[in-house]
Amino acid sequence: MKRVIIIGAGLAGLSAAMELAKQNIGSELISPLPSERAQSVLAEGGINAALDLMGEGDRPAEHCADTLRGGCDLADPLAVQSLTAHAPELVKSLSALGVPFQMEGERLVQRNFGGQKKKRTAYAKSSTGKAIMTALIDEARKYEAAGLIRRWPHHTLAELCTEDGNCTGAVICDNYTDSALRFSGPVILACGGLNGLFPGRTTGTTQNTGDAAALAFSRGAAFGNLEMLQYHPTTVAISGKRLLVSEAARGEGGRLFTVENGHRRYFMEEKYPELGNLMPRDVISREMALLDGQVWLDMTGLSRAEWTKKLPDLRSELKHYLNLDPAKEPVPVSPGIHFFMGGILVDRTHAASLKKLFAAGECACQYHGANRLGGNSLLGAIYGGMAAARSAALWASEHREPEQLGPVTPQPETPGFQAKLGDILYGGLAILRDEATLTGALSRLEELSSATLTEAERRRLELGRAMLLSALERRESRGAHTRTDFPERNDGQFRKTTVAAIRNGAVQISFIPVPEGGEAGAS
Repeated sequence: MKRVIIIGAGLAGLSAAMELAKQNIGSELISPLPSERAQSVLAEGGINAALDLMGEGDRPAEHCADTLRGGCDLADPLAVQSLTAHAPELVKSLSALGVPFQMEGERLVQRNFGGQKKKRTAYAKSSTGKAIMTALIDEARKYEAAGLIRRWPHHTLAELCTEDGNCTGAVICDNYTDSALRFSGPVILACGGLNGLFPGRTTGTTQNTGDAAALAFSRGAAFGNLEMLQYHPTTVAISGKRLLVSEAARGEGGRLFTVENGHRRYFMEEKYPELGNLMPRDVISREMALLDGQVWLDMTGLSRAEWTKKLPDLRSELKHYLNLDPAKEPVPVSPGIHFFMGGILVDRTHAASLKKLFAAGECACQYHGANRLGGNSLLGAIYGGMAAARSAALWASEHREPEQLGPVTPQPETPGFQAKLGDILYGGLAILRDEATLTGALSRLEELSSATLTEAERRRLELGRAMLLSALERRESRGAHTRTDFPERNDGQFRKTTVAAIRNGAVQISFIPVPEGGEAGAS
């Protein structure tokens, strides 16, 4: 039996493994934690598909246009067309697997989400990611029983094997015993976002270090649009991370306000009367960054039924972490890093620049352009995993047992490194940026690089350098990237993908045109 190596057992990794299994191709599903603890479980609000169940005449073409427009025309139009065209069938298949989407009788219900004029977000209360993951984990068991999916939980990627520009396999390390195994064959990276580079400042799991992506970068894989970090406007600080206050709260009627001269000012409704609190996340976060004083999210107008049927988990979380009942009093919110639109640069088949290396989910640069619409992350992960699997299947290797290697001796972490790196990157890659803050961050990074660091730390640092340099070279404002010294969008020069790669031992930045095709989401 032929097999493929998959790093990551979240939504993209599971989707890839199951797609391979349907083709009678096996996979090695490798992850530091079991699927039940993957980042995908934390997704709350829903998954987008133009099912047109709400009587609004929705179509996949409109979903595509909203996605391109929301991403400020930086995504590949044909890739987005394919994603949105397949979304209805994909959501129907999830429902058939038993995902408990919100229903009214026999009809699946969809809600409003940011950046979209139609109700096209299917949801399972405020725990959609958990509901989908539970269904896929259960479905995957039959393939595990047949030997088509072989799980390696509690294992970490230690090395990507490369030769002459090809990815030839991977070395993984047992987190309990430190013993190492080498697998041969094509590799799919489904390792999630770069949360570990911003400790305490993201809504993502604290277990996602970013080391797998940094390893791919160090081995020659090109990355795209690394400057595009999505700040979610409504988060609150809790121990070690940011707690997401789902966009679903605003989809059901939650209102943002600040207090000026003793009176509430509903600033989003005032400035953007058409979509108001459902403007794209980059727009709301930018507006919040320009304000003085605390911003509040008022959900007290939601009905008892909406809290009971649609947002019960959100209410429980806020009561638990803030000792505050959002049904009775407003919630103090501020932006937090939520999603990385940039990542491993892949083509429409999800192939990376290293031959036989593929990527899907949040670690890949595909579908979202300069800003991701809420409800498109789960869709992109599932569909991307399927696409990566179909491509990797063409290179699948005849199975052979992994080679046993000697034990790997873990290098002790450099005291304070992670916090220092996070401070530098967060300072340079804030919602509002300019040349001075970016060059200052690069100077501080240079000082940090002169310290004695482990190999993994130095790889993380170089990926952080690529993020700062990407932001420095994009001399315009677009989507999640706002340069106060270049406040205008410049399509003539910068409607291009930022490409970062290590060449001749140094990070190099270049730009490539956005692929043509499809209907541009004109702004």
